[in-house]
Amino acid sequence: MKKKFKNVLVILGGTSGEREISLDSGKACIKALKKKKYIVSTFDPKFKNFNSIDKKKVDVIFNALHGKDGEDGVAQSYFEYLKIPYTHSGIISSYNAMNKVISKKIFIKNKITTPNFLHLKKNEIKIKNIRLQLRKNKMGFPLVVKPINEGSSLGVKINKNFKDLKRSIKYLFKKYDELLLEQFIGGQEIQAAVLNNVSLGAIELIPKRSFYDYKAKYKKSAKTEHVMPARLKKNKYRQVLKIAKKAHKVLECRGVSRTDFKFYKNKFYILETNTQPGMTNLSLVPEIASYRGMKFSTLIEKILNDASVNRWKKDL
Repeated sequence: MKKKFKNVLVILGGTSGEREISLDSGKACIKALKKKKYIVSTFDPKFKNFNSIDKKKVDVIFNALHGKDGEDGVAQSYFEYLKIPYTHSGIISSYNAMNKVISKKIFIKNKITTPNFLHLKKNEIKIKNIRLQLRKNKMGFPLVVKPINEGSSLGVKINKNFKDLKRSIKYLFKKYDELLLEQFIGGQEIQAAVLNNVSLGAIELIPKRSFYDYKAKYKKSAKTEHVMPARLKKNKYRQVLKIAKKAHKVLECRGVSRTDFKFYKNKFYILETNTQPGMTNLSLVPEIASYRGMKFSTLIEKILNDASVNRWKKDL
C-alpha cells in the first residue's frame, strides 16, 4: 500500500474513564505502524496541551483516544485548528455519535429502528413524573439508564423495577447532568464494522455476565464468547451490514466505525455507533477485519490513509 504520510503522531491516553483502553489501543496501533515502517511519536493529552504539538514534525495524527474529549469533537476541534490531517470522524460527526440522544434522533429521522427512550435532565426532571412518561412512550421494565455521552458501557444500569430505577437515576445524577432512559431489548448482541464506507462484517457476542458491560468488553476473565460471523440467516446478515453502513453515512462518519445492535424477534434495534472503536487484542473491529483476511497492520494503515482535515464537510 502506497504511503501518504511518513511522520505519524499517535494520540492516546487522555483523561476519560476509558484511559486504560485508549493506552492499550494506542500501543497496538504504534506497533502496527512501526511494522509498516512509519516514523511514530506519541502524545498523551493528560500531560500536555494539544497546542504544544510541533506541527513541523507531524504529517498526520492517528487518534487512538476513547471517551470524553477524545471522541466527542473536542480533540477533533484542536486537530482542525492545528490543520494537521487526522484519522476517524470529524468534529460534528464525533459529537453527534457520542451524544446518544442526538444520534438516536438522527436514526429515527432516517428510519433506523432504535429502542424507545426518554431524555432525562437533572434540573428538569421529577422522578415521580417518570412513570407517566414511561406510559406515554409505551416503555416497560426492564429499562436501561445511562449517561448520554459515555462509552464502553460506563455508567450503564439495567433496572427491573421502579425502585431500582429511582436508585439508579439518583446515583447517576450525582455525576452526570443528562441521562438516557431506554427500553431494554433482549436477543442477540450484534456488532458491525464499516471501514471507509465499506461494510466489513458483523460479529455476535455472547456475554457470560448479565449484559455486555465494561468487564465483558475488556477483561479476559469475563469470558465473553465471540462468534464470527454472527449467527444470522444470510438475508439478515446482509441487512445488518446495510443498516450499519447507513448509520455510518447518516452520522457522516469517516474512516472506521462500529455499530452496536440487538437482534430480537427478527428485528434489528440500533443502540449506538462508535466512531473510535477499540483496537486492543480483545477489540471487535480487528477481529472482524481478520476474518476478512485483513491483517491488523493493514487495517491501521487503511484508517491512516483516510486522514485529512476539514472532516466536518460532506465529502462521503
